[in-house]
Amino acid sequence: MLRTHHCGELREIHQDQSITLAGWVQKVRNKGFLVWVDIRDRYGITQLIFDEERTPADVFKKSLELGREDVIRSFRKSH
Repeated sequence: MLRTHHCGELREIHQDQSITLAGWVQKVRNKGFLVWVDIRDRYGITQLIFDEERTPADVFKKSLELGREDVIRSFRKSH
């Protein structure tokens, strides 16, 4: 399955669920150790946060390379 939810759909009730989103990069903000990425689809926008301390090194490095209109798919596994 390409995604489990649409951008803009996530709420607190989804906190302990595994999530897969897909969309276009709307905006990237890089603060060095923290990267915010807004992704969008036809239903809304969701902000992804990549933290240098908690994000795997290869994923964090890829987040630094993202540009506007790149297409990405993001996973979050439940704990």
